[in-house]
Amino acid sequence: MKTVLATIFLSISLSASFSAKISPITPTLKQRMVNGGSYRAGCPVGLKSLRYLNLTYIGFDGKEHKGEMIVNKDVANEVVAIFKKLYEIKYPIRKMHLVSDYGGSDFASIESDNTSAFNCRPVAGTNRWSLHSYGKAIDINPLENPYVSKNGYTSHKNSYKYLNRIRTNNSAAQKAMILKSDPIVKFFKYYGWRWGGDFKCCKDYQHFDKK
Repeated sequence: MKTVLATIFLSISLSASFSAKISPITPTLKQRMVNGGSYRAGCPVGLKSLRYLNLTYIGFDGKEHKGEMIVNKDVANEVVAIFKKLYEIKYPIRKMHLVSDYGGSDFASIESDNTSAFNCRPVAGTNRWSLHSYGKAIDINPLENPYVSKNGYTSHKNSYKYLNRIRTNNSAAQKAMILKSDPIVKFFKYYGWRWGGDFKCCKDYQHFDKK
């Protein structure tokens, strides 16, 4: 009986734990990125400078899920450390897929409330490369944490309800809202990342980056 109980306990302990794997970009993954429009010739970093992450996260359903993300190799270890902390505090994440699954479209990825990092694209409305193009920017729960222009406008109708940055209940969506005093902001800043909620020109609550 003790052996059975010990086996059950071990199984629960192993299943309820954070795990992460950092891997180079394989030829198969490269093809997926190219076909999905998130990588092409002329991007500011080569594939050797990027790493593929498999991460455990807590979903809006309160259960464990496996997500994937591509980041710069220089920040891969600290991204894993940050997401381990998010897992430990049970910060909810809607989903975590590569932008390639959305045809390289930042808009489509946001509409799906997808948490993502690398995407070879310019800053919207400019010719400058976004830090996402270097794998040094991450957008988290973008519908609950919208980009808001200086005149208070956001492009995604499902984000309207989150323009008022005050939690009104204990739902996963409300917990996913990133506020200035939240642990997630502190976790990123500990490693030298900026938070878009601190921007002066506008507010990009979903966005963290490291120059």
